Amino acid sequence: MITINALTKRYGGFLAVDDVSFTAQPGRVTGFLGPNGAGKSTSMRVMVGLTPPTTGEALVNGRHFTDLPNPGREVGVLLDASAQHAGRTGRDILKVAALTMGLPVARVDEMLALVGLTEEEATRRVRHYSLGMRQRLGIASALLGDPEVLILDEPANGLDPAGIRWMRDLLRTFADDGGTVLLSSHLLHEIEVIADDLVLIGNGRVVAQGTKAELLAAAGTVVRGTDVEALDTALTAAGLMVTRTPDKALHTDASPDMVGRVALAAGVALTELRSADGAGLEEMFLELTAASQREGVAA
Repeated sequence: MITINALTKRYGGFLAVDDVSFTAQPGRVTGFLGPNGAGKSTSMRVMVGLTPPTTGEALVNGRHFTDLPNPGREVGVLLDASAQHAGRTGRDILKVAALTMGLPVARVDEMLALVGLTEEEATRRVRHYSLGMRQRLGIASALLGDPEVLILDEPANGLDPAGIRWMRDLLRTFADDGGTVLLSSHLLHEIEVIADDLVLIGNGRVVAQGTKAELLAAAGTVVRGTDVEALDTALTAAGLMVTRTPDKALHTDASPDMVGRVALAAGVALTELRSADGAGLEEMFLELTAASQREGVAA
């Protein structure tokens, strides 16, 4: 698993990561979400030993990344798909990585087939790759050593819709086979479909975390009834916070069960009662991270 304990990183007077703690469990996909500049990439660089923490620690399977004897055999990493050697072919990049990890060269062909890079594409220099092809090559590099853990920063960037679906299926299978997946994004919908657990970060701090179901429950309930005014009055009288949605439904932070009981007691027939869907989760995400919505800033 990945364990982050009170991780803090300062650059001079700038606090990039502020007391971040969370765990990514085996057999699950953990989405690490936040706006550009929220501290996701800095946190991941600390996890893989590229940036030393100011305080706190990041452990992979109970050890620091820099203490792993052959890191690529335990942890697959993709932080920047454009950081690959532009003058080498895709095949050569994987071949060098395989030799470094002590793997048979035959593993290269397996990975190229897995990520859908053709023989013609594999022999092309990376400078001629599209961003989507570089992402596929980066995922191949991360999976090359058959690791137990994957740490991926914005892996869907540059992929077309079919590529995003392929990536989701690949990572879902990896987790279902017992692997640990941590992937970051600033796009909620990109991660929400696949993630089991979510960690939301803004201004370098964790603002919410939990399972997707828990955070959806926290997003509240949408309800409609035959008498909206009476329903609004009853919910407010029960101490619940109620707002009107643009389509004239009511939204409250209570559970559907509680809303149903209040409506029954008030004698209001309900025409709709459901947990707030992805739109509710997105609204909560934007609200919690509003202070760090800085387009174009990466940290």
